[in-house]
Amino acid sequence: MKVSMIAAAAALAFSGQAFAAPDGAKLYQEKTCWSCHGKDAKTPLKGMPYPKLAGQSAAYAEAQMKDIKSGARSNGQSAAMKGVMGLVNDEEIKALADYLSKLKP
Repeated sequence: MKVSMIAAAAALAFSGQAFAAPDGAKLYQEKTCWSCHGKDAKTPLKGMPYPKLAGQSAAYAEAQMKDIKSGARSNGQSAAMKGVMGLVNDEEIKALADYLSKLKP
């Protein structure tokens, strides 16, 4: 079984097909990040202390999302994020962080 999976992966690699990286902008909308952090990622929900995410360091944003997902970070508003972070995998977290880092603050 393991050998056939490796062979399938190699065949895919040599076929010229590549896996597309997740689209951070699309994920930001689909995972409803905008509903608290704003459609522009810099206008949080009025009256709420949610952080502005636009222009945030990709490494920092990725680490924060992973810490919230794992439970390593459980302070402040992270409880609100816990449910959302359960809906994304590490590759999607990276795509979100990269997308946010490229937005103008």
